Order: sequence, then C-alpha cells, then structure tokens
Amino acid sequence: MKKLLLGAACVALSVAPAVADTASKKIALSNNYAGNSWRQAMLQSWKTVTDQAIKDKKIGQADAFTTSENQATEQAAQIQNMILQGYDAIVLDAASPTALNGAVKEACNAGIKVISFDGIVTAPCAWRVVVDFQKWGRDEVDYLAKRLPDGGNLLEVRGLAGTSIDKEISKGIHDEVQKYPKFKIVGSVHGNWAQDVAQKAVAGVLPSLPKIAGVVTQGGDGYGTAMAFKAAGRPEPIIIMGNREDELSWWKQEHAENGYTTMSASIAPGIATLAFWVAQQILDGKDVPKDVSVPFLTVTQDTLDNALKTTPKGSVANKNYTQADVQAILAKGK
Repeated sequence: MKKLLLGAACVALSVAPAVADTASKKIALSNNYAGNSWRQAMLQSWKTVTDQAIKDKKIGQADAFTTSENQATEQAAQIQNMILQGYDAIVLDAASPTALNGAVKEACNAGIKVISFDGIVTAPCAWRVVVDFQKWGRDEVDYLAKRLPDGGNLLEVRGLAGTSIDKEISKGIHDEVQKYPKFKIVGSVHGNWAQDVAQKAVAGVLPSLPKIAGVVTQGGDGYGTAMAFKAAGRPEPIIIMGNREDELSWWKQEHAENGYTTMSASIAPGIATLAFWVAQQILDGKDVPKDVSVPFLTVTQDTLDNALKTTPKGSVANKNYTQADVQAILAKGK
C-alpha cells in the first residue's frame, strides 16, 4: 500500500489548478470522544481552519459531530445520519478500526469520501491519515533505556480501552521492553488520556507496587500520574509526558527546582485539519494515496521553553495545517 510521508514542516510547491469546484461541497467531522484537552484542542483546530475555509469559499460546509458515549454503535448511527444528510465527505476519528467498517462502506457506496485519522478504520474504500503509534511506544522505552541503563520497574498508563491507538502504543511499549531485560512492567492502568482519570487510576495501584523507575504513557496522563506519586509520598520516576500544557509547565518547574528531565510526545491535535484538507483535495479531484503518514510531535528538554510559549494554558502543543501544506506534499509525492 503506497504511503506518503508528511514532515513537520512543508515547503511551498506549485500545484495543479483545481479540477473540481469544492465551494459548495459539505464535509462532516465524526468524532468519537471529547473528554480531554487533546480532543478539545482538536475540535478547536477544526473550527478555526474550516471556518476560514468556508469564508475563503474553498468549501461550503464543515460541521463537527461528537458522540456522547464513545461507542462504535453510536458512531455508526452518526455516520448513517451523515449519509442521509448528503455530506460529500466524512472525516472520521473512529472508536474502532473495524467495528465501523460497515457504516463506512455504506458511505462509500453512497459516493461519500471517508478519511479517517487518529483513530483510523481498515475499510479498503477509506483514506487514512496515519501515525506510527507503535513507534511512539518504542521511542518511549528507548528513551528510558538511555536514561536508566541499570533498568528498573516500569508502570504503564494506557489510554482509552478498546481503541486502536491504545492497543498500538501499548504493543510498541511491550515489544520494545523485550529488548531490555533489565526493565520490567510491574503495573498497567487505563488513564483514558485524561489527567484526572490517570491520577485516580495510578493512586489506586501505587500501594501495591514496588519502587517505580519510569512511567510509559499515552498522552494527557503525565501530570495526573505525577500528582498521584506526589500524594503517595513516592519518589518521582521519569514520567513520559504527552505535550499537554499542565504537563509541560510541571516539568519546567521541576527541572528548575531539582533538574528533573524527561521527554514528551503526542500527535498534534491539528491532524484533524490535515485530514480536512485531504478530504477537500480528494473532492477537488486530486490523486491522493490511501495512506498519508504524519509524524507525532516530540518535546525535549532543549525545546521545552519554546513549546510552552506557543501552547495556551489548559491546552496541548499543536500545529494547524493549511491547504498549501497538503497540496505541497501531494505534489512532492508525484
């Protein structure tokens, strides 16, 4: 399957003129979950970029819908409603990689273009804006291996149970740990990518755990994890952060006070805007590969200050994509 690599920055390249008029086309966002700062930033990115696209007459309509229960059955019904409402394309952050394939196929059969991102689907007719989530997990373990050459016990804080993202990051973590015999995962909890949930889950398991050297995470859970360790009076392990402002601010404060150092990684919430422009380009008649690959954003000790400067309080480090970004990478891939 042909893949297209999207770097963190795109150079401006000339592109072919539009071959179809998209000014009257309707695109819908089907989102399965909004219960953390990343999803809220994602929805805000969608609104910011699509509102401007409508003003610029590059698209006619770009509505966002979020299910209330994060259930594939509910999201499938949502997609079926979008079919009835006559959308030309559906941008989809899916609750399941496979359970929505039936609804996706119905949309495709109705002539609707389906572009999944973040939580992707495996239906052959859909396009996918993909992140190598297993690499994300592997990179966390590799970082800890460099920082902790003598190994130690690890705690895993997972994401939303049942989602493809949670499973892929966790698989990357567990596969990579096999390469380092001195590491042992001694506990695993679901933090649901939310600080309050992570704090409660970690606090509940800490009394039964030995000394923890490092914590592998999935984003939106680092600060809550740190607060759980603090409340329990446990030494601070190296906690992998997830680009949230509260995590980055805590990290900066701890570094100033005692030299605490870690790393942080997550997808830019603006990946939704990338998927939006991919949808617009498909409706514009462009030849777009079924898989468009985008890297995750990483923050290091050296880039922490700059990341904080551009991250609003209560939000997450982000990058919104433009039509020119997507046009340039499509032209580059020809």
